Amino acid sequence: MDSSCLAGHFLIAMPAMQDPNFKGTVTYLCEHNEDGALGVVVNRPTALTMDTLFEQIEIVVADLALSQRKVHFGGPVSVEHGFVLHRSHGSWNSSISVSDELSLTTSKDILEAVANGNGPREWLLTLGYAGWGAGQLEEEIAANAWLTVPADADLLFATPAEGLVDAAIKRLGISKFALSNLAGHA
Repeated sequence: MDSSCLAGHFLIAMPAMQDPNFKGTVTYLCEHNEDGALGVVVNRPTALTMDTLFEQIEIVVADLALSQRKVHFGGPVSVEHGFVLHRSHGSWNSSISVSDELSLTTSKDILEAVANGNGPREWLLTLGYAGWGAGQLEEEIAANAWLTVPADADLLFATPAEGLVDAAIKRLGISKFALSNLAGHA
């Protein structure tokens, strides 16, 4: 993997982030190359529950705990489409492998498998994604809009959404109170 590629990293919005789509968020980057970047916000649950979503796409689920799980806001692009970030296992119709641990799937078959108890055990469903054009993410990072840290699937799936920013920052060995809104350039 190219050392400048940030796929498989968390993007942590800096405190000065004013865009309401990203303020206070952690985004998992699924693709990053010379053409741009794609990721999903992983710490913004919505009021929408899985049972409502499954009803809309005509999938029957009997597991009450599953039906009450929250769907997350994944970003402002294609908010009508679902994106399942999950531990890599299984063979789904439309998946990209991000790392040895995680994949992103956009096909209905994974949701059917989850509803039947045959899907991945650890997963997060988002509506929408975050996208950047060529060079845009690099410019935002240089302008001090984002911190980057290698992602950790255990952290992603075991940490409650409201604690994910702090947990991701802690991976850098710093406190969120040490963050500055000023970018330094040598």
